[in-house]
Amino acid sequence: MEGEARPSRRHPRRGRLSRSAEFERVYRQGRSFGNRWLVLHAFPRELTEGELAVPRLGLSVSRKVGGAVERNLVKRLLREAFTVEGGLVPASLDLVVVARPEARELAEREGLDGIRRALAELIERVAEPAAP
Repeated sequence: MEGEARPSRRHPRRGRLSRSAEFERVYRQGRSFGNRWLVLHAFPRELTEGELAVPRLGLSVSRKVGGAVERNLVKRLLREAFTVEGGLVPASLDLVVVARPEARELAEREGLDGIRRALAELIERVAEPAAP
């Protein structure tokens, strides 16, 4: 139907990390998990009253991954993969996903499915309780 609004699949703005201090806290105080393509840093935050209960996501894709086109492709696929796999993440977590240079090859070779599998593998590890 023409003129009908499609439901947004975007991660809400309040569900994104945007300040460098937020990234630093996750890097310094959080736990990290990695595979060949990605590194996932996770930090549990205190939810304040009225705060949207969704995990917050930050992305770090350096020039080592490639030029602007390749970096934007990897970021777009990571965001889309997170909308699919993010339901497995506790709402109180702040996450920073760092793409390794190999992520570009995975994105070009396997597209969303490859990035989604790589991210899902790390999210499963984050969701496991920490060993005592």
